[in-house]
Order: sequence, then C-alpha cells, then structure tokens
Amino acid sequence: MTTSIPEMSIGYQQVVEALGDAVVICDRDGLIRVWNAAAERLFGFTKTDALGKSLDLIIPERLRERHWAGFDKAMATGETSPGRDLLRVPAVHKDGRALSIAFTVGLLFGSEGKVTGIAAVIRDDSDHFAKERELRRLFADEGELRKALNESLEEAQRLSAYEEEKRIHGYY
Repeated sequence: MTTSIPEMSIGYQQVVEALGDAVVICDRDGLIRVWNAAAERLFGFTKTDALGKSLDLIIPERLRERHWAGFDKAMATGETSPGRDLLRVPAVHKDGRALSIAFTVGLLFGSEGKVTGIAAVIRDDSDHFAKERELRRLFADEGELRKALNESLEEAQRLSAYEEEKRIHGYY
C-alpha cells in the first residue's frame, strides 16, 4: 500500500524541521523568514534571535560587502553564480567563534515569476575544513623537506666529488 503526500498531511514546516541540516530562508531584502532547529544548533541563535534579522547575523564582517553584492545580483537577475553547486564559506556563531559551513541555495519565485527570496540548506563543514587545512600544511611541510633533502644531496654530491678529486690527484 502506498500513501500519497496529501494523505500524509505534510506541510513544508514539518519537512524543514525534520531535516538535520540547517534551513534558512530569506526574503529579497535579506531578512531571515525561516530558521529551523538545526540552524539554531549550528549558529547558536534561537528562532526569536534570528527571525526578521539580516543575514549579517551569521556573515563575518569582512565578507559582508562581497556577500551582499552577490545577493543583490541574484535578486535582480534571478540567477545565482554558484547555481546548485555546493558552496563552502566562513560563518559566525552567536558566541563569536568562526565556523566553516557548506551549503546549497535555491532562489524562490512568486506567482509573477519575480524572485521573492532565497533558501539555503546548510551544514557545519568545520571538521572538513580543518582536515583540508592540515593536509595543505603537511604537503607544504613535505615540499620544504624535499627541498632540504635535495639541497643536502647536492651538497653531499659536491663533497663526494671533491673527496674523489683529492684521492685521484693526491691532495690531502
């Protein structure tokens, strides 16, 4: 037996709250209109803290100008530069600590075809970012070690050649 969606009486709010990822929906002015429980857990702001507030709540100050330029362009053109690609960016927790988040966005359109807002599905990417940073550091360290090893080998070859020259020509 199958159950149709209408029989399940599922509203979008139930779906949004059931998700383990944060769901944040903003209007075309960048004001937060939907903020689920996962967003509360991720960013530390309650619904009361977040609803009706600007996305600046979670955007690091140094990135706000760039964010709003892209946001305004998306609202005007009806297209986002990342399309449906996964984005990875810094964010800010309520307690001020830096977060790394990964998310996808989708524009929302009204009945007249105009952009009315944007929805984002977001997850904490801090562990992944930290692991990538550590790998970059290790590769950089490996590069430095290779460079030092090559320099040592070159020096050893020069010394060996000098010692061979001394042996052949009797210099001591």
